[in-house]
Amino acid sequence: MSRLLERVETSIRKHRLIEPGESCLVAVSGGLDSMVLLQLLNAMAVRRTWKLAVAHFNHRLRGKSSDADENLVRKTAKRLGLRFVSATGEVRKFALAGGLSVEMAARKLRHEFLAKAAARLGIRKIAFAHHADDQVELFFLRLLRGSGGEGLAGMKWRSRSPVDPGIELIRPLLNEHKTWLRAYALDGGIAFREDASNASLDIQRNRIRHELLPLLRQKYQPALERTILRAAELIRGDAEHAAVVAREWLEVFRNGRAGQRFEQLPVAVQRQAIYIQMLELGIVPDFEAVEKLRCEPDVPIGLGGRAGMRAKRDEAASMAFCRLVRDGKGRVSVKSVPKVEFRAGEISLELAGKGETTFSGVNLRWEQGYGRKRPLQAPQTEWFDADEVGKAIVVRHWRRGDRFQPIGMKKAVKLQDFFTNEKVSRGQRHELIVAQTVQGEVFWVEGLRIAERFKLTEGTIRRLKWRWHRP
Repeated sequence: MSRLLERVETSIRKHRLIEPGESCLVAVSGGLDSMVLLQLLNAMAVRRTWKLAVAHFNHRLRGKSSDADENLVRKTAKRLGLRFVSATGEVRKFALAGGLSVEMAARKLRHEFLAKAAARLGIRKIAFAHHADDQVELFFLRLLRGSGGEGLAGMKWRSRSPVDPGIELIRPLLNEHKTWLRAYALDGGIAFREDASNASLDIQRNRIRHELLPLLRQKYQPALERTILRAAELIRGDAEHAAVVAREWLEVFRNGRAGQRFEQLPVAVQRQAIYIQMLELGIVPDFEAVEKLRCEPDVPIGLGGRAGMRAKRDEAASMAFCRLVRDGKGRVSVKSVPKVEFRAGEISLELAGKGETTFSGVNLRWEQGYGRKRPLQAPQTEWFDADEVGKAIVVRHWRRGDRFQPIGMKKAVKLQDFFTNEKVSRGQRHELIVAQTVQGEVFWVEGLRIAERFKLTEGTIRRLKWRWHRP
């Protein structure tokens, strides 16, 4: 028996990942890690009386290469005499429709398929091939995203499926390193497929793997993996303790028994209490939201529907946003707010000389003249290069997909993102009006910055004075 096989079997027994006689669905992509996992589990299956099945999800992201991955897994399962189930998904279309990254869309579709396949086969455990190197990469990925203890603790040996809590996800290789898996595959002649996208530096995880980690090993800590895995283990212990105390406090609080007041709890326990309640409400917690709720009782905060709600796609799409509030006792509650629709309507204006009009309750005045210098700043007044703006413009409300290059910025951004950065509420942004050239370029957003290309410069000959007033 190889040393890798012995270690993995020890990990399975120690963490009680698969009990004798149990069934397990093995998630196999066709790559090195999962193909080695499949061979390891199959080598133990007879002795431990396991019943294994193999599952593969074809993401349709790499054309014929994706199909070749599926064929390899199918043939391997057949050779081993194991049941094989598969499915395909249009990940890019799903990502676009749901406003998700391709990586997140692939993960969601994959978990949905695996959970459904396991339930259909009457299997309650799914084995994944995540290993020690994945833990280290995940640590830095989450560190750079600003995750707290729960995130930095990394993956657990056992966890619940995000789709079906009745199904358990297990990770028998968490103590093993990629180099050991590769050596086992080469020694055993295990066929596997290389995913070319793993080398793409456009993906942050790959940049961490190929750039950051080698630099840290070479210049700062040769034993990086051991150090980070130890740190993650320590963080996990602290986070789990705080979570246990928070759950105990919540149970006392909800049963109406006397206990510590929320503000008397240690900060870590306060955060966990809020974190747990947000998850129970179906909301994905983030640090800023947790901190606002923790520090500001009775002050509602808004969360984006798509970004914040862990809901079905149609539910998330129909919900504009929700408001969360923590009362003085520590209870977190949610209130859904109806979706704010985009407002229609627009007017065209000729800018020759000067003029005045009203649109959507906003009084607009303009006047053209010669000069390049910007006069003293006045409220609700902006100055533009008249020749850049043109002889005619369109005034309207914000629309989905609008882009805008605020003065001082090097490139255009989505107007929606600009509103978010400027902390313009969702209701307010649908009331604001914008002005665009006849070519469709937005140069003014009510009450916010003008566009970079339309500012007064040394080359300006004529300037446009633009004033507005909202009663």
